[in-house]
Amino acid sequence: MKLIIVKNQAEAGKKAFEIFKEELNNGAKVFGLATGSSPISLYNELTNSDLDFSDCTSINLDEYVGLKPTNSQSYHYFMNQHLFSKKPFKKSYVPDGETKDVAQEIAHYNKIIKENPIDLQLLGIGRNGHIAFNEPGTSFDSVTHEVKLSQSTIEANSRFFDNIDEVPKSAICMGIASIMSAKKILLCAFGENKQDALKGMIEGPITEDVPASVLQKHPDVTVICDEIAAKKLK
Repeated sequence: MKLIIVKNQAEAGKKAFEIFKEELNNGAKVFGLATGSSPISLYNELTNSDLDFSDCTSINLDEYVGLKPTNSQSYHYFMNQHLFSKKPFKKSYVPDGETKDVAQEIAHYNKIIKENPIDLQLLGIGRNGHIAFNEPGTSFDSVTHEVKLSQSTIEANSRFFDNIDEVPKSAICMGIASIMSAKKILLCAFGENKQDALKGMIEGPITEDVPASVLQKHPDVTVICDEIAAKKLK
């Protein structure tokens, strides 16, 4: 596991961009992408660059069940806003949150991942060590699955909606085994609230209680974090 410590998120975006550029130049064709605040500085760098992804495929980690792609809280919308509208890929896959048959969409998404092996997977990390929606206790053997959101997550997300009844109760999420199948993994983490998660991921035991700790088993992981997030690392 390679650790790169930077001063701030803007500098991290530049470092992450260099990794994306190198992988693209070395023939990478399939990129696993993430949502949230952590990748935004990278996406800004990508959209302002002359890199060409028009012959590449992207596969996103997750999507809320029940949200249309046009809903401003959907991950489809996020990706279009921050990347796809300015830097299109040949094909971009995000789980279908509108599906009437979640089990069928899960099978379909697993097939997509199998047919398009991921060259570079981008990740963030949750404060409890989760990766994507894979919360503590998720099996390391998991593939794409439906995750029931905890009541605390639903309540936290309710600030983005008119009322709590509109908040999605579950999400379709790429599993840990699917993430680990990527040839190379790049994880970004920033801020004080990621200190314990980073320490558990890098220096703690490999345990399903800290899902990201499984990355210790992967042959090619790069972690980019700011000085604050790295503070508890030995």
